[in-house]
Formats: sequence, C-alpha cells, structure tokens
Amino acid sequence: MIRCLILSIILFLVFDQSKAQDEYVYLDIEEYKAKVYASWIGQIIGNTYGLSYEFQYIDEPGPDNFPYGYGWTLDIVREHNGAFSDDDTDIEYMYLTQMEEHGIEPTYAQLRDAWMSHVKERVWAANRQALTLMHAGHYPPVTGSRKFNSQWSQIDPQLVNEIWAFTAPGMIDYAVEKSRFAAKITNDDFGIEPTLVYAAMYSSAFFESDVTKLIEIGQDVLPQKSHFSQVIDRVRELHNQYPENWLAARKSIKEEYYEKTTHNPYAWMPIDATLNGALGILALLYGEGDIQKTLDLSCALGMDADNQAATMVGLVAIITGIEGIPNELLFPLPDKNWDKPFNNSYKMITRDVLTDANLTDMAERMAIQGEKIILAKGGSIIDIEGIPHYKIPVNAKYTSPFEFNIRDSFHVEVGKSFDYPIYVGGPESVVIQIINSDSDNLIIKNKSILAVFDEPGKYNFEIQATNGSQSIVRPITIHVHSKNLAPLASEKSEPLLADGDIYETVSLGTSLSSNEHVNVGYLFEKAVSVSTISINTGLIPEFHGWFTSMDIHYRDETGKMMPVKNLSGYPRMNMDNNQWLKPHFMTYWYSFDAVKTTEIVLTAQVGGIPEDGAPEGQNITYTISVSEFGVHAK
Repeated sequence: MIRCLILSIILFLVFDQSKAQDEYVYLDIEEYKAKVYASWIGQIIGNTYGLSYEFQYIDEPGPDNFPYGYGWTLDIVREHNGAFSDDDTDIEYMYLTQMEEHGIEPTYAQLRDAWMSHVKERVWAANRQALTLMHAGHYPPVTGSRKFNSQWSQIDPQLVNEIWAFTAPGMIDYAVEKSRFAAKITNDDFGIEPTLVYAAMYSSAFFESDVTKLIEIGQDVLPQKSHFSQVIDRVRELHNQYPENWLAARKSIKEEYYEKTTHNPYAWMPIDATLNGALGILALLYGEGDIQKTLDLSCALGMDADNQAATMVGLVAIITGIEGIPNELLFPLPDKNWDKPFNNSYKMITRDVLTDANLTDMAERMAIQGEKIILAKGGSIIDIEGIPHYKIPVNAKYTSPFEFNIRDSFHVEVGKSFDYPIYVGGPESVVIQIINSDSDNLIIKNKSILAVFDEPGKYNFEIQATNGSQSIVRPITIHVHSKNLAPLASEKSEPLLADGDIYETVSLGTSLSSNEHVNVGYLFEKAVSVSTISINTGLIPEFHGWFTSMDIHYRDETGKMMPVKNLSGYPRMNMDNNQWLKPHFMTYWYSFDAVKTTEIVLTAQVGGIPEDGAPEGQNITYTISVSEFGVHAK
C-alpha cells in the first residue's frame, strides 16, 4: 500500500511542470536497468525486423495482414548467430563509448573525432553530408546547418539519438536539450524536431505507460505552432477520424507529407524527417502499446520503415519490459539453442574500430551512464522499503560544454559576402571577439563572421571566446581570390558551369559499361592570367557522380596543352570510387603556379559503381556532378 502511494506521487510529480525546482522522482535501480535492457533489445528487434521492409511500401502501404515476420534479415542473424549492427543502433553504441571515454557530456569536437574515426561507409543522407563536411574541416553544428548540409531535413537524427534520453530517465528537459545538441551534428531547423519529441517520450516512458500521454509529453517540448507540432496535431486528428482504419490515415499522411511537401528540393522524400516522424507517431497510436502491433504497423506504414520500427519498439519496450516482448521476437531462430535474446551477441559489421559486444553488457554500460548523469545533476541513491532507488531531479538542465571550434582556412571570391556561423558552447554570457586582424572588413554579427573583401590576398586574424576566466583563441586565414573569369570566356564547353548558380547540377559523363574522362573548360579571346580554379560539386546521385581523378591543363604560348605545376587543393577531394565521402554542393579550391593562357581545361575521370541489387554485368553509369567551374587570376 505504501509503495503504491509512493508510485502515485511519483507519477504526479513527473508531469506537473509547475512544481518547484527541487522536485524529484524515484525509480527502482534494478527496474531502471531492466528497462534500459528491454529498450535496447526492442531497438534491435525493430531494426532487424524492419530492415526487411525498408522502402518496400512507398506508394502503397503494406498489407493489413499481421504479423509480417522478420523476413530476409533472418539470414544475417543466422550468419552472425545473433544481432548485428546497423545505422539504427551503431551510432548509439559509438556515443556510449564517447561518454565512457570523455564523460557524460562529450563535446562537439570529441563527437566529431568519433564520427571521423569510426564512420567510413554505410552512411546516408544528412549523416553522410555531415561527415563529408567534417572531413572538409568543419565542426558541428555547422555540419548540420541547412546553409551547408543540403540534407538537413532528413530522418537521420531521430534514429541515432535515443541513448541521450534513456540515460536521463524522468529528466525531460535534460534529455531534450542534450538530444538537440547531438541532433544538430547532422540536421537543422524542423529537421531535428521529431528527435526532440522522441527524447521527451523516451525519458518519460520510465514513469508513464500510456502512449497517447507520451505523445502529448513529446509534443509539449515543441513550440505550439512549430512545424512538427502541427504535424502531430494532424496525425492525432487522423487517428481520431479513423480509429479503426490505419490505412485511411496513412493515405492522408502520404498525400500531405510526401506528395505535397516541397521544403527541400535536394532531398529524397521517403527518408524525410517530417514524413517518417508522422508515420512513427501513427504507428504508436494504432499500436496501442502492444509490441507486435506497433512493430508491424511501423513496417506496413512504409517509407524508411526500419527506423520507425526500431525507435517505437524501443520506446514501448521501456513500458512493457522484456516480459512484454513476444518470445518469437526475442528468439527468432527456433533451431538455435540460445539462452538469451539474440544469443546475447551484437556483431559490429558497420563501423571501424568499434568491437563486437555482449547485449546485456551494452545495456549495463548504458545504465551506468544513466546513473552517472542522475548523480551529476543533483540526484542520489536512497532506500525505499529496503530497495535501492534513484532519486532523480526532474528539472535538471543541460548546458552544452564550453568549446569553440572553427575551420582554420577559408576561400572566397573578391566582392562576395563572406558569412560563416560561429558556435561557442556554454552559457549565453560567453563573449566572442575578433583580435589581431589584418582587415578592418571583418565583423561579428548574429553569431556569424561577416566580411566583404575588395582586394585579393591572404587575410589572417584570430577569434577569441571568453567564458569567465576561460578563454579559447582560434587563428583563421581567409584566402580572397580574384573575380571569376569564367563568365568572360568567349567559349564555354558547358555554359551552365559559369552561370553563378551553385545549386543547378550538370551531370557530365556516360552510361557506357566502362568509365572515361570528361573535359570542361573555357576559351578566351585574349590571354588571361590564371592561378586558381574553383569547383562546386552538384547534387550527387547514390551510385555515380564523383571524381576519381582530376587534372588541369592550359594552352601555353606555343599552342601546346600543358599540365599546370604544383597543383594543390583545399579541402582535399576524396577520389575513391565509392559514394561514402562525396558531398553535395561543396566548393573545392585548387591553386597552382600562375599561367598566362587563352584556354584552361579541367579533365576528370568519372566515377560509378553498380547499383544495389543490380544483376551481375549490368551497365554502370559513370558521371561527375558539377554545378560551377570557376577560373581566377589569383
């Protein structure tokens, strides 16, 4: 009776937002560990089960004939005799290792290092673009900014950040803000909003078992008229309108958030954050807290189905515990004599350096991080009726670590605006200023470095960030190049490459069965001095569109085409023949010994690989995707 009364008080306190700052909730330590384990197993089940149905149902939903079963992914389970890594769980595992190495609140610089060390392939959409930006010298959150990451509105953050929330049970504000911090590594604007909703739901699920109330809690962390809050309103409206007909609700979701959505012309819609977030909420509503039903609905609703399946089943599993997960989901290979779900094994097949792991050990390690967070934020361990409990501060806040990271070298054309965002972690009181500058044109405004340079040259300066007695200084060089000469050329092999529109992609190459070189260049009526070129990549398709080699030639005074000397580029262009580190809309600058010429030519070997699932011997498309090719005097 006393314990029931205590639990009733806990549930009341957790969701009464008007309470004072010193309120706590209480959670049985062993129960917390069990729920973390159940959630982790739930995510693995959802990922493994859902992967068989990823992108299977786009134009039409899956059949209303449940259960679907695991499908072809059981072959991979059998191959590895247990669970295997995929992008719904491997980044969370990577984040776990970062908390273990650096503490409960890793910095952006530390997480960037982890991405660059561990993520080499099997990375898509916003995650891939963020990673390519990291390799080009940028730091989060610039790597997720919509100004730099053309995939900012994609699904990525809502499938890799649950760990920040289930290590902060009942600490909703903390979980949401920490998830926001991590989500901005890859995404921006309303592209991170589903992540925040999921964070609130995961943190709350340790105390709230009603999925409709969890959705309300999640929605409450967003501004009332925010993009995804309005989406949730619409999803709930459709559920009320068709309480027994998920197919009708799905039809409306597809029409409104797939067919009519135009917020990002550079993104592939089936992996849109809003669309898939809406389907995740729909699966949760119609699933009514049942693991199997939520799982099958996540798959049947379609699009990037494995992500919704992993996240929603992981959420519901916190509520149900491992006891609420059907045995056939925990032990999908009846002929195997496993004594624990998925043979208690997690095979790392996707990320470099990260090792295979024991599932119970992984969950234990996550729960240890949860305890560290609780204690660090003012919580404690107490006995209630002889049972150890966490005393959890529900109003704990997350403040990002004080850090200042910025790319150290930039290139810009004379007369064009330079505008680069500055991020400094820590409190709002941090002071940022330019010091030791070669130029009077530089200013800081609205958390950005702004400048317009009238003369070519190399400009050096430093930026200092000060937080009380702490100070960080970063040296920066801006290379200012002459105006682009390409528009002045008398002849252009591809006119669109000199029109100034970096978002209009030109695809150059062939669809033959072997790759080749393509040439683009400019002729000038009078000789011009050239020492720098700029290349903007366009929107790169998944299986072709990248450089595998590049050379610059010019016509000398004798009329011969000659290679330029001492060619060097920034940032370094990845020329491996694969899709993994090929950024959309990135500018590369190549400098060389100055030449006087009437013709300058870029020669590139085009890249391409077989499409996934293509029959052996099928022709490969070989192209390069370029939007601009600039020529500069210096």
